[in-house]
Amino acid sequence: MDTGVRERTSQTQSKWRKVAYGGMQAGFDDNHTDDSFLEDMVMNADVVKRSMLKVMQDSVSISQYLCIVALVGLVWNYTLQSTLTEISLLLLDVTLLGSGFLVLFLTGEMLSLKLLLHYLLNISFFSTGLYILAPIYHTLTRSISSDSIWAVTVILILFHLFLHDYSGSTIRAPGVIQNPTLTSCISLNASVVASVFVASRLPSRLHVFAIMLFSLQVFLFAPLVTYCLKKYSFCLHFLFSFGLIFVTLGLVYMLHRLAFVVFLGLLVFVNVVCPYWLIRMQEYKFEINGPWDEAKLCFDITD
Repeated sequence: MDTGVRERTSQTQSKWRKVAYGGMQAGFDDNHTDDSFLEDMVMNADVVKRSMLKVMQDSVSISQYLCIVALVGLVWNYTLQSTLTEISLLLLDVTLLGSGFLVLFLTGEMLSLKLLLHYLLNISFFSTGLYILAPIYHTLTRSISSDSIWAVTVILILFHLFLHDYSGSTIRAPGVIQNPTLTSCISLNASVVASVFVASRLPSRLHVFAIMLFSLQVFLFAPLVTYCLKKYSFCLHFLFSFGLIFVTLGLVYMLHRLAFVVFLGLLVFVNVVCPYWLIRMQEYKFEINGPWDEAKLCFDITD
């Protein structure tokens, strides 16, 4: 008698269905799953397989910017030692500005003469503001000890390197829709403050203006130039990066042998050791996707 009742009850019981928002189903617990629940489980579906050569090529951009920052540090050092005069710095500023605009004009696909004139107008306003503010920068940190200035400057440069966007630009490039990220803007601000601290230790106001103009040209426009160069031709980007690396290593070697060894070790670490670690860590990555994952929109919510 009881056996017949159980059979009729099981026949009339509804079949379990996998639903997201249906509440509890009659005859089943809220956390019930049947044997078909794990049929849709997928392992390592979104794991990107990387090659050692590709990762090493991508890491060249990091080494390139490390060399750019190292060159800025060398110019700061030679200026503080009075090796570079105000006239030399101003000539360097004009040369860098002309070279940067030439590269932008030759490599920018959506760059026009009107946009170049717009850039030149902004730079003229920018340079005028720097020249007016140079006396303030010159005396800004007069009451602070030099040891504190150098310590804070080094920390700010390290902070700048940590937050810098090595795959993009600090200025929105022509044809790019997205604006620079928040971390990129914070990184740029850190480099500007470091430049102000260094400039405040120079002997004259013209020195301050020239070194501030140089630093801001590099930190603002160098990422834009290298980004446009990379988009235009990866081979040119590769040649420019290696040329910059050899020039920087040569100048660092002339400055100090120990600094040369440290900087060379840093470049090897970035271009060889870190890519090797990344490839090795991919072997231990284990990702599981299944019916328990959150739903993902298949359309642009801004439409």
